[in-house]
Amino acid sequence: MSEAKYKRILLKLSGEALAGDQKTGVNAEVIGSICDKIKEVVDMGVQVAIVVGGGNFWRGRQGHQMERTTADYMGMLATAMNGLALQDALEARGVYSRVQTAIEMREIAEPFIQRKAEKHLERGRVVIFACGTGHPYFTTDTAAVLRATEIKADIILLGKAIDAVYSADPKIQPDAIKFEEISYLDVLNKDLKVMDSTATAMCRDNNIPLLVFGISDPENIVRAVKGEKIGTIVQ
Repeated sequence: MSEAKYKRILLKLSGEALAGDQKTGVNAEVIGSICDKIKEVVDMGVQVAIVVGGGNFWRGRQGHQMERTTADYMGMLATAMNGLALQDALEARGVYSRVQTAIEMREIAEPFIQRKAEKHLERGRVVIFACGTGHPYFTTDTAAVLRATEIKADIILLGKAIDAVYSADPKIQPDAIKFEEISYLDVLNKDLKVMDSTATAMCRDNNIPLLVFGISDPENIVRAVKGEKIGTIVQ
């Protein structure tokens, strides 16, 4: 096996990461490049779970004139579409995978069952968790921490458009300080927008390390698994 530092990881991908420059929908080339690197990680013997967002199809704030619960459920369905797109791309590369959803849709995916998810991982299958937690008012960041806790992941890899955690938005404040390492308590106290506060507090309470890195270069997934110094480690 390996140069891999971790045995079991949870990779959190935003929906926007799958859209590429087109910003909406799914970009086959972008998904393909991400799945190439996931395959490389699987071939290293690492067990991989994924939580995917749905912002490339729907964001709750788009539904500002509709009831919040309805808008959130629509977002959950968007994550299921992304999960199926990832599954298709992975299996085209010979990587066996399963989509598990927090909202039952048996014709296209399995319902989330913790023990079944762990069994898939032990057999070398990639497990893609869709539909968030299955409840409104919770983000896919929170779902990522929840699933990582349930499957006992060694680390959460958070692929974002920005390459690390900064003291402020570096696009707005070019002199923003980049953190190589920071504690969850500091993230909460400084109100840094790494994840939503519920997800951050859950990570802290369950003692799960989080690595924030730029997903624009999918090779960073492999670098992160090898333990190379990229992005920001939050623990």
